[in-house]
Amino acid sequence: MSRRANPNSPSPRRGHAPEPVPSGLISTKEHRMFCEFADTVRSSRYIGLCYGPPGVGKTLSAEDYARWPEQRPFVEMPHPIVDWFHRGANRSDWHTLLYTPLVNTPPGRALTELTVMSNRHAMLRARHIEDPRRETNLHGASSYTELVIIDEAERLTTRALEQVRDFYDRSALGLILIGMPGIEKRLARYPQLYSRIGFVHHYRTLTIEELTTVLSTAFAHLGLASPDATEAIAAIARTTAGNFRLVNRLLNQAERILKLNNLDLVTAEVIDAARDALVIGTS
Repeated sequence: MSRRANPNSPSPRRGHAPEPVPSGLISTKEHRMFCEFADTVRSSRYIGLCYGPPGVGKTLSAEDYARWPEQRPFVEMPHPIVDWFHRGANRSDWHTLLYTPLVNTPPGRALTELTVMSNRHAMLRARHIEDPRRETNLHGASSYTELVIIDEAERLTTRALEQVRDFYDRSALGLILIGMPGIEKRLARYPQLYSRIGFVHHYRTLTIEELTTVLSTAFAHLGLASPDATEAIAAIARTTAGNFRLVNRLLNQAERILKLNNLDLVTAEVIDAARDALVIGTS
């Protein structure tokens, strides 16, 4: 289904670009809609809001759009651990920064981290440009940063949100806030912020048609027989309700059960056994 960058993996050596990390992300309709949403916010330079239940794929889509598994070591690791100026790091599709604040991040920390990331991004991109745009506004992003995506934005306090708005006002970029359902109601209480929101995207769960496509792709990747039986597909749909992350967890358990029993076909019984090995909420 998907593969995230390993946070414990070793940092790239100085003078060497990190090897590309394949996202393994299946291009669903929701993912394509998110990319169109991000493109619009980036080109129009306004604030976008994306919300949806946990596990539907919001973070995965943001990471894929920002090419974050490949870009992150250069932007988040301090010099001299990483050579910002490596030729292989000058990528035209590295136009977006992804920031995930800590729980209860103080306003000053969010502003500082966003500014530092943007400055490193500018140093990274300016190496092989004939007319380098190194200037930055006071506490603002460099002109190389076209879009900033803030994941789990509900972690930001009211003062931190105000600092983020100020950072946005001082920078010529687009800004996307990603959060859980209800964040749109919270932001509606802050006129200076919601008046700048130009696009709201509701990230939804997979439909049964897309779930079937995702399952076919995932099982082909695992080298297993395709779950043609409608009972198996119905069992997966019933268990996951189209939640992308839960589908991934369920398939991991199903693969384990298939190996233990030397099977190569997913059935409703296998899915039920896999479900018993998980903790599944009701939301």
